[in-house]
Amino acid sequence: MSRGRKPLIIIVSAPSGSGKTTIVKGLLDKMQGIKRSVSFTTRAPRQDEQGAVDYVFVSREEFKKKIEDGSLLEWEENFGEYYGTSRGQVEEAMRGGEDVILSIDVKGAKTVKKIFPQSISIFIMPPSMEELSSRLKKRKTEEDKQVSMRLKESQAEIASSDEYDYLIINDDLDKAIEELRQIVESARERSKQKG
Repeated sequence: MSRGRKPLIIIVSAPSGSGKTTIVKGLLDKMQGIKRSVSFTTRAPRQDEQGAVDYVFVSREEFKKKIEDGSLLEWEENFGEYYGTSRGQVEEAMRGGEDVILSIDVKGAKTVKKIFPQSISIFIMPPSMEELSSRLKKRKTEEDKQVSMRLKESQAEIASSDEYDYLIINDDLDKAIEELRQIVESARERSKQKG
């Protein structure tokens, strides 16, 4: 619960395979009063993913209906699948006084930043493209062609990293989680002073 300040919107973006999900989970384990927005997607769940925890898995028809009725804050099509942020989830958390963390791509981040210019944006960078390639291959969730496409997309995303408020290099998971925690703590302090 945010006392004496407005809830924060925290945007976290990273190339696929950079450890964004693990870092965000690590932050949520360490900090109270933050709710993670669970994105909608039309892609199939991966082996270790749970519905409504990792993503809200929906059909293409359901997703298109959400676009039409304006219930998505932002949405994008990536690699033939749709991903989007629930406007309702974000608004509900903020009404409850909780900070909201959004794990979204670069295009989605730009959209949210336009709607909420006061949001904090953090880009998580892999230590190197070689390491990123290795992580994507180890996941064994995509074929080689898809890994190549993701790496190409990653280069474009990394080129946009200078548009973010903060940059974290994930070469040490615990250190990256701690850096993210410090960024959020500092933002909370600044928000209290303004409030």
